[in-house]
Amino acid sequence: MTNKPVLKVEGLKVWFPQTKGLFKKTVTHVKAVDGVSFELYKGETFGLVGESGCGKTSVGKAIVRLNPITEGAIEVLGTNIAQLTMKEMRKHRSTVQMIFQDPFSSLNPRMTVADIIGEAVRFYRPDADIQAEIISYMEQAGLRKEYMQRYPHQFSGGQRQRIGIARALACQPEIIVADEPVSALDVSIQAQIINLLKSLQHELGLSFLFIAHDLSVVKHISDRIGVMYLGSMVEISPAKELYRKPLHPYTQALIGSVPVTHPSQRFARQPLSGEVPSPMATFTGCKFSERCPIATERCRREVPVLTQVEPAHWVACHHPAIN
Repeated sequence: MTNKPVLKVEGLKVWFPQTKGLFKKTVTHVKAVDGVSFELYKGETFGLVGESGCGKTSVGKAIVRLNPITEGAIEVLGTNIAQLTMKEMRKHRSTVQMIFQDPFSSLNPRMTVADIIGEAVRFYRPDADIQAEIISYMEQAGLRKEYMQRYPHQFSGGQRQRIGIARALACQPEIIVADEPVSALDVSIQAQIINLLKSLQHELGLSFLFIAHDLSVVKHISDRIGVMYLGSMVEISPAKELYRKPLHPYTQALIGSVPVTHPSQRFARQPLSGEVPSPMATFTGCKFSERCPIATERCRREVPVLTQVEPAHWVACHHPAIN
């Protein structure tokens, strides 16, 4: 990894307005992402985890400009794409590509595999040998060239996800946002896709933002991990360090809920009380304070700031488990 990040997200906010009445007056906002910051380096996999609804996918879609950006900066190879118009964004579109969660709905059912993969080649490299490139990307993704004229419905879930990976590779990206790319697949197929992504990363020098809710999968593929809760980043750490010594009570609860194969590997569970607050709620202190087992009056009054407490380990908590 180099010292200069290929992706830098600073203070990212993605708010969706909620309207009411005949004139659609905005009465409140759903704060899907509320001030998230992190960096991604060349050849690195940054895992983004959290409960469903915490804003992980909204972050990923904002990075590829599929979600509107309310506030903040997204620097891709030194260019703040958050400030670009959609026309200006076209020449940067190939730099960051996305692999979607559902490998069926993300593919056009009326296009053949050759059309799906070849679309990017025709757009970005019209003078290239298109058929040769299509075959090359299919083989990289583990697909046989005989499948070129088949349609998405003729493939299994794992094969469809390989088509999605080949489509992303056809743009020759530097960064790939993988939005829960294995959650819809069988466990045996999950391992194949994860190993494929790691192999492609090694061969092509790709950088991955890997979004998932399955912490065991994230641990296997990630170099660093960011933990999100209700639109905010609560902890960032190297993957091994996070599983060995989580500092935020929410991270401890997540890791404690992961099934293990041997009793000696069990992590002490931290019970959580209450329900997940609404993303439309207004908070005066820590968003997690209502469910946190160690919350104090300071937690309910003062918003914690993401602070480095150990080398490469950041946490947003007034009472991190440092000792």
